[in-house]
Amino acid sequence: MSPKKRLSRRGFLKTTAAVGAAATLTARNVARAAGANERLVTAFIGCGHIAKEGHLKELAPSLIKDGKLDVVAACDVYQTRAKEFQAIAKEAGQDVKLVRDYHEILGMKGVDYVTIAAPEHWHAKMSIEALAAGKHVYVEKPVTHTIEEAKEVVAKVKQSGLKFQVGVQGMSDESYAAAYEAIQEGKIGTVVHAQIEYCRDYPAERGPWRVENIDFAKMATRPDDLDWDAWLGPAPKRPWDPHRYFEWRNYKDYSGGISTDLFVHRITRIIKACGLQFPVRVAGMGGIYSWPDGRELPDSFEMIAEYPKIEKVTNGMTVYVLGTMANRHVIEHLIRGTKGTLIFFRNQGWEIREPKGKVLEKCERKGGEQISLHHANLHAAIRDNKPLNCPVELGQYGLTAVAMANQSWFDKKMMTWDDKTGRAS
Repeated sequence: MSPKKRLSRRGFLKTTAAVGAAATLTARNVARAAGANERLVTAFIGCGHIAKEGHLKELAPSLIKDGKLDVVAACDVYQTRAKEFQAIAKEAGQDVKLVRDYHEILGMKGVDYVTIAAPEHWHAKMSIEALAAGKHVYVEKPVTHTIEEAKEVVAKVKQSGLKFQVGVQGMSDESYAAAYEAIQEGKIGTVVHAQIEYCRDYPAERGPWRVENIDFAKMATRPDDLDWDAWLGPAPKRPWDPHRYFEWRNYKDYSGGISTDLFVHRITRIIKACGLQFPVRVAGMGGIYSWPDGRELPDSFEMIAEYPKIEKVTNGMTVYVLGTMANRHVIEHLIRGTKGTLIFFRNQGWEIREPKGKVLEKCERKGGEQISLHHANLHAAIRDNKPLNCPVELGQYGLTAVAMANQSWFDKKMMTWDDKTGRAS
């Protein structure tokens, strides 16, 4: 925030106090004045659904309303989307400058951190360039598109000393850190297995990530205000394809589909709760069973990962993740130990049960799977050096497992991790 703005705010408060009108200040203005010293500034790279409906809609009634965050700029290759983002931000009292080249945002001196909400294939390049420009980063999950890219980003974060939050917002639910403490204390014995799911129930006529509110016949001609080549960026060049743009999660050049968009949320929970890092080996299985509509990634998927021995946790364990998109019947989210089972309940924390079913311990949830809380955690890290809830290393561990599962599916073989080379084969 500029000194000029700070001065005008102090002057405003002084004047209103002098005339006895301070009581008429709105709650919002009071909050903004009180939070001036805590306010951070961000700019968005990518103005699609997750930026508009995820970030802005959560931040508006929380950090923005409380005067702890200003959104000052945004960039998108599709100007129609950028203007929609700008309009939503304006409703929250934010005056957002639109730029066409994200490098302009990286050059803005008043921006504390960038929020990267672009497709996966852009995450690594944008993250590394933002760090090089001296910006802290909030990047949507997964941390990168590939394992090699994740290694590069981790190295850059360490070299820069800047804060880097990966957008697995479930890590701002403190249940998983609490579970790790309980497991370390031996409350379920030696861990042998964990299971979790991310199932959905898409309609028969429209499978995962197929968009229903787009006129694809009309979009056969690229909109004049959409820079297709800029969107492709580091991905292979190809002619305009509206399905690849609007439904990019179905295509391997830009996404890992179920694995990187959904499973990364779930397996990261188990990784954090058990203190896991890189798997020993991973298998991914599934197929395009229900929607053979030109998609390149499975519409039904599952994976199993084996992890090595970890002191005070496990002598070796497996993690199973289920993801059916045509049937939402779920399985329990739990961790099995030799003395008991730690069972997670959606939005309610967890409990430990002995083999016969007796409840030994309960943990009420604190925090939550909220984007606003995840931003607030990044703010605390930037201002006060508090620990990040999903630092780059945790993002790397999750991405490595789910990317290995995808590669297993493509290659039809078990993938093995080599700790010495940091590569899967």
